[in-house]
Amino acid sequence: MRVPLYLAVVCLVAAAASAQRRPSFELSLRVERYSRRGDVPRASRRFAQRADNTPANNPITDHGATLGRVLFYDKRLSKNRRISCASCHMQKYAFADPRRVSRGFRGQQGKRNAPSLVNARYYARGRFFWDERAATLEEQVLMPIQDKLEMGLDLDTLVARLRSDAGYRHLMKQAFGDGDVTVPRIANALAQFVRSLVSFGSRFDAGLREVSAIEDPFPNFSAIENRGKALFFGQGSPGVRGERGSCAGCHMSGGRGGRRGFGQRGSSANALFFGRSPTDNRLETGKRDDPGIEAVTKDSADRGRFKSPSLRNVELTAPYMHDGRFKDLDAVVRHYGRRFRRTGGFTSRERKALVAFLKTLTDSAFTTDRRFADPFRGRR
Repeated sequence: MRVPLYLAVVCLVAAAASAQRRPSFELSLRVERYSRRGDVPRASRRFAQRADNTPANNPITDHGATLGRVLFYDKRLSKNRRISCASCHMQKYAFADPRRVSRGFRGQQGKRNAPSLVNARYYARGRFFWDERAATLEEQVLMPIQDKLEMGLDLDTLVARLRSDAGYRHLMKQAFGDGDVTVPRIANALAQFVRSLVSFGSRFDAGLREVSAIEDPFPNFSAIENRGKALFFGQGSPGVRGERGSCAGCHMSGGRGGRRGFGQRGSSANALFFGRSPTDNRLETGKRDDPGIEAVTKDSADRGRFKSPSLRNVELTAPYMHDGRFKDLDAVVRHYGRRFRRTGGFTSRERKALVAFLKTLTDSAFTTDRRFADPFRGRR
């Protein structure tokens, strides 16, 4: 049996106290197993390996992700020490924000809803934010810290704050071999933690293990859930091929549109529920106040196109879309039914079935997993 490695609270506090009068934080923390590979179901591992955006020079390590977890929850990463990364990416909401738009360190409203971080590691394009302006996760994690509206802190000040803390020097030494606090190490540790936020413990995953192809009816699903799954994958009804629904064409990276690529044995390996690339969600029509990735690419063909987060745990991540305009999944399904189907939208029964299926992607254990929880005590 593996004996957990504990970071002794008394040692951290004593070390911090020797460097300054008051310890800047107290931890009740142990080094968890972030680098384990068992989180990805066997059926999905080959595809997950191909989609994995982890760079060779920043693999997930237990100590690195532990440091990243502390940074993720530390409010000292904001100018006035009032918010942390977790203020807009909350574990109980699958690391999304329940507010329509996120708020900055002074309480200012932003323009977009903070998306879920679930399975960010497996977005094959490896770009981040709704408009994909960050080329890597290591780049992305530093941008909200410096943003004048979001966290408002310059990186030199951040490094100075953390260097003065003996606790952080200890964590840096554990993760990187010595106690020096640098910007690249902060970025690498945060990215390691975010990539560790892997979720494959839903009822969908349990059902997938029981069938030979993803289009087969799942034995652990109700009739309405199987009906919704069939619609999602573009089938007329469970076991009947067709093109009704076809949500998978945009929300699963091997879909190529419609049901193609999903009905063969082994095709379930791409059940990450990420799209291949940003798509036009048909919301920014007319004035187009938010141009989406056009603002980054400067290509008018990209106007109104946005990256979509994984649909895993989507039940928990309301409100929806880049601007949080839809308060529930029924409104989202209604929107896509009107915008993408010539027949006038989904029927009420079809909407209920699709929503029922989407709820099977919820991984409740993920939202309470102690590896991802706030490590600070007595600061909230």
